[in-house]
Amino acid sequence: MAQISDYAREVFLRHGGILRMGEALAQGISRKTLYGMRDSGAVEQLSRGTYRLASLPAPSHPDLVAASARVPEGVICLVSALAYHELTTRVPRAVDIAIRQGSRAPQIDYPPVRIYRFSGKAFTEGVTSPNIGGVRVRIYSPEKSVADVFKFRKQLGIELVVEALRLWHETRRKHLATLLTHARHCRVERVMTPYLDALL
Repeated sequence: MAQISDYAREVFLRHGGILRMGEALAQGISRKTLYGMRDSGAVEQLSRGTYRLASLPAPSHPDLVAASARVPEGVICLVSALAYHELTTRVPRAVDIAIRQGSRAPQIDYPPVRIYRFSGKAFTEGVTSPNIGGVRVRIYSPEKSVADVFKFRKQLGIELVVEALRLWHETRRKHLATLLTHARHCRVERVMTPYLDALL
């Protein structure tokens, strides 16, 4: 049976079940203790320097959880956000993460990530925090994600963009006014309108 002290478990739970090495050390959990917990199976290593309490239910999107733990100020975006919201049939090859313009890009060995720099309201608006396997993950809303892929349509391909808009339109919980607000923040309202008009 994997062993973990009550204190260490409490620290992990206070951090949503995931700790980075620096956070563990700051909370009084030594490297030796953390490695022992890993070796006993009490915690699992998600990526270099990032650990998860093994007793928690397995997350449904482990790569999103792992990437979020490594980039806590980032926001899951673009194809990864579309996939989470079931607004694309494309399988992401990496986790797309938005960071604030001017921020230093993190070095992550696993999972593979693609970093995008957003600024102003294009970065701060539309952020949701769903609970994935006991961990709060910052991810853009469906409407924000659709606006974002219109902004990056040249890199992602118009087929993905049109599919995302169509699948969004078919959902019950869609908010047109919110979509248009995010489109304005991303400066793609004029580009999006003809595609949207064809669906309405």
